[in-house]
Amino acid sequence: MSDFVIQGFENFEVHGSRRRKVVSDSKMNAIKIFAAIFGILLICELCVYFFVVPCLDKVEISWTGLSAYSKESMSGVIQPCLNKKFMNFSTNEAKSLLMSVPGIESVKVSKRFPNKIYIHVTERKPVAMTFVSANGRTVPVEIDKNGVLFNGSAFSANSDTSLPLISGIPVENIPEGMRIPQKYRALMEQIDQIRSLSQNYFAAVSEIHVIPKEYGNYELVLYPIHSQTRILTGRQLSEEALQYMMVALDVVNALEPDVEEIDLRYGSVTYRTKSDTLHQHTGEFVE
Repeated sequence: MSDFVIQGFENFEVHGSRRRKVVSDSKMNAIKIFAAIFGILLICELCVYFFVVPCLDKVEISWTGLSAYSKESMSGVIQPCLNKKFMNFSTNEAKSLLMSVPGIESVKVSKRFPNKIYIHVTERKPVAMTFVSANGRTVPVEIDKNGVLFNGSAFSANSDTSLPLISGIPVENIPEGMRIPQKYRALMEQIDQIRSLSQNYFAAVSEIHVIPKEYGNYELVLYPIHSQTRILTGRQLSEEALQYMMVALDVVNALEPDVEEIDLRYGSVTYRTKSDTLHQHTGEFVE
C-alpha cells in the first residue's frame, strides 16, 4: 500500500513538473513574441524618426540671442529655407542669409533630428550713432565698435543716453553694413571703452563732431548738453580727457559767463568769448 502511494506521488510530481515546464515554455514564448513585436515597433519608430519625418515634415526653428530683431522678421529673412524639408535644409544658406542683415555680427546654425533647427544670433552692439543720406532723406544709423554702420529694428538712441551722436565722419550715401573709414575706427573703440565704465559720461555730451585734418589725422569738437560752449580736443578720447573737459568747462564758465569755445588741444587751456576775445589759462585745473 505504501509503495502504491509513493508511486502515485512520484507520478503526480512528474505530471506537475511537466505542466510547470509547459507553462514556463508558454511564458517564455509569450515574452519572445512580445520582445519581437516591441523590437519591430521600435525599428519602425526609428525609421519614421530618422527617415520619414525629416523627409516629409517641415523644419521647426528655435531662435536664441535676438533682442533688437524679432523672430518673425528673422524668419522672413530665411524664408527660402523654411519651405524646405529637414534633409534639404542648408545651414550654410541660412547663415549666409542672416549674415546679410547689417545688424547681425555672427550666426550659428545647427540641425537636430528629426526636424529641429537651432539658430543663435549675435547682434551688433551700437557704441555711437550718426546720420547718413538715403533716398534723398537724412536717416539715423548706428555704429558698432568695429565701425560697421547698421540700423536695428529698435533704434537704440531713443532710450540709451550713453550712445553719443557722431557728426563729421564722411559717411554720406554709404549703405548700412559698410564700415566707416579706417582712421575713425580707433575713435569707436575709445567710445566703446568709455561706455563700459560705470559713469555715464556721454549723458553730458550732446554731440561729438569730427574735424578731418591733413595726413589722415582728425580732431574732435565736443558739445556739452547743458552749455553753449563747445570744446576743442585732440583725437584721443578717454575717461581722463572727459573729466578734464568737464572741470575746464566749470572753471572757465565761472571766470567768463559768455565763453563760446574752449581749446584743450595744446596742453594749455585757451578759451574764446562771444566778443572774440582770446584768453589763455596755463595752470592745472583741480576739482
